[in-house]
Amino acid sequence: MTIQVPSILKSSKFIHRHPNNPILDAARVPYPTALVFNAGVTKFNGKYVMVFRNDYGSLENQTIEPHHTTDLGIAFSDDGINWEVSPKKCFKLHDEEIIRAYDPRLTVIDGRCYMCFAVDTKHGIRGGIAVTDDFEEFEILSLSSPDLRNMVLFPEKINGNYMRLERPFTVYSRGGQDRFDAWIAESPDLKYWGNSDLLFGVEHVPFANDKVGPAAPPVKTDKGWLTTFHAVDLDPARGKHGWEPTWKKRYTAGIMLLDLHNPKKIIGMSQEPLIAPEVSYEIDGGFRNNVIFPGGMILEDNGEVKIYYGSADTIECLATAHVDDLLSLCLKADEPDDKDMG
Repeated sequence: MTIQVPSILKSSKFIHRHPNNPILDAARVPYPTALVFNAGVTKFNGKYVMVFRNDYGSLENQTIEPHHTTDLGIAFSDDGINWEVSPKKCFKLHDEEIIRAYDPRLTVIDGRCYMCFAVDTKHGIRGGIAVTDDFEEFEILSLSSPDLRNMVLFPEKINGNYMRLERPFTVYSRGGQDRFDAWIAESPDLKYWGNSDLLFGVEHVPFANDKVGPAAPPVKTDKGWLTTFHAVDLDPARGKHGWEPTWKKRYTAGIMLLDLHNPKKIIGMSQEPLIAPEVSYEIDGGFRNNVIFPGGMILEDNGEVKIYYGSADTIECLATAHVDDLLSLCLKADEPDDKDMG
């Protein structure tokens, strides 16, 4: 039985959508594309860098080309708001086994930029990690076994190991239905991963009944690792909410705080969405409306947090908040502290 989530969800009062939204769309890309979204964003070598997903097709006719055409584009910015897109795409995987790579997430560790990405293959979905120093050459360090995606890296080693958040596809053990949860794993070298634990499940999020998982890579604060996540609710009564014949899901963004020294411990989690689809470019006219998916989060020196998110699986947007306000959402007095769901 599907657990009912309220039909109306609101974004936090601390969230401010940027007036320039969308900050990137197909019209601002110097080559033909239809959907520009789910970007990874970071600061690297004095520049803001955005690696975004390109899905090709026709906006006018609302059609999408086959999955194998998907690739990743790249843009640079001096202020994180105004972006210049390179005419050259930066990453693509496709061969007899691999269909496509997509949904990049960027994390800078020890002066190098690491990119997590999803890989559709003929035998399942794999999670990949690559490293680059110039966004022209990428060294692929690891590809997981199926089925795994939505991987994000912590920006430093913790207790001697690299850490990542991830979302496995546990279909058969969950009765053949969507019921995907957020997990955490560690590695000595970014190649071999293990010591996996459940971080939190769908049942821990009041605004989800279908799946939860990582969103943007965590940022470090003096209170803990500030971490966004995606939460999905399914309503069978929903009809057509985008280009597809039916789209019954809604994606929202949540916020939580993980322990600095043991990120398998959740210090606090907001019981309400951080960002919910509300404004026109999130709920209307997109490939899949009612979708919010953060892929990048940057903590500025003045305490501003920039949250970059894909909207309606069609465009890339920006929301901002102050870090103290985001921490307060995770540390409300009426929520239990040091909750260990791992």
